[in-house]
Amino acid sequence: MIRPLIGSMCAALLIAVPAFSPVFAKDTGYLFVSSEKDNVVTVLDGSSYAVVKQIRTAARPRHLQFNADHSQIYAACGDGSAIDIIDIAKLEVVDRIGPIDDPEAFDLSSDGKTMYISLEDAAALGALDLDVYFAEREGMPELTFAEPSADDAELGDDDDDDNDGEEGADDELLPGMKTVAVGAEPEGVLVSPDGKTVYVTSEVANIVHVIDTESFAISKNLVVGNRPRRFALTPDGKELWVSNELSGSVSVVDRSNYEVIQTIEFKPKGFRPEEVTPVGITMTADGATAYVALGRANHVAVVDVASREIQDYVLVGNRAWNTILNRDGTLLYVANGLSDDVSIIDTARRKVIKSVPVGRVPYMVLIDD
Repeated sequence: MIRPLIGSMCAALLIAVPAFSPVFAKDTGYLFVSSEKDNVVTVLDGSSYAVVKQIRTAARPRHLQFNADHSQIYAACGDGSAIDIIDIAKLEVVDRIGPIDDPEAFDLSSDGKTMYISLEDAAALGALDLDVYFAEREGMPELTFAEPSADDAELGDDDDDDNDGEEGADDELLPGMKTVAVGAEPEGVLVSPDGKTVYVTSEVANIVHVIDTESFAISKNLVVGNRPRRFALTPDGKELWVSNELSGSVSVVDRSNYEVIQTIEFKPKGFRPEEVTPVGITMTADGATAYVALGRANHVAVVDVASREIQDYVLVGNRAWNTILNRDGTLLYVANGLSDDVSIIDTARRKVIKSVPVGRVPYMVLIDD
């Protein structure tokens, strides 16, 4: 009588095992918005735009990016000297990469195994092998979180702040990290689709560095406009677009020879040239249209990619910083850093249909769709 009972129990346990398997959230429709001053990533419902949760992070979260299978989000926390890892199913920080002195932007290789990070204070680009890092680090770090910053706390010029990382950040390289020296104040990072090249901007040198990922050496230094910030590739891979914040322009680069073939200048009505500070660029999936956030000019420029002509300027919130399209390209989300909201643009009508309040100084929007 005992053996049948044990057998029944074992069968029941085997049946129950899947219930305890890891659950991965995907395509939740959630919007994730990093807040530089509240030190949180705000989660919004993708339909109602109601706040689902505010995820506490290390200090000053900015750049956000999914891991390879979209189960996690990496959040670069510049003043926290870390890159936090957010579990989308749990909506909480579950791990942390660091210490990294003031990580700026980053991008991942197509397989998600290498993270290329702009290291502003070190004037370097770091390449972090994530498998090696997690295998060789000395235990999981303690997950402490930053309190909201005071209203009068300074963040520097727009999103930049020199030497503002936490004291005591480790200057030694992390396990699995190698670096290459680049121009002063590197920021924007983009890995080519084939993984052979990584691009990084140097804001001070006005240069885009072209780096071979196999040799991890600079193969080309390309002079663009003043204070280059972000990149976008045309879907056919032929052109690299670079936003130049202090030139009020975008440089269009021919990737076959790395020559600037055109400079697009933005001149929305009612704004002085110095107020036009483009940063974020988003391309449509078909490569027909580019959206450029014009910073303190409080507009998004709509650009025809083929002709490179500006078709329209859409008024949004204060200091339009970064942009992202939803999957079908019908909605464009714009993080407005000085009005503490996200503008939602109907791309067909080229009109803001809703402004959603979020945390203080929103930097970037990421969509899980």
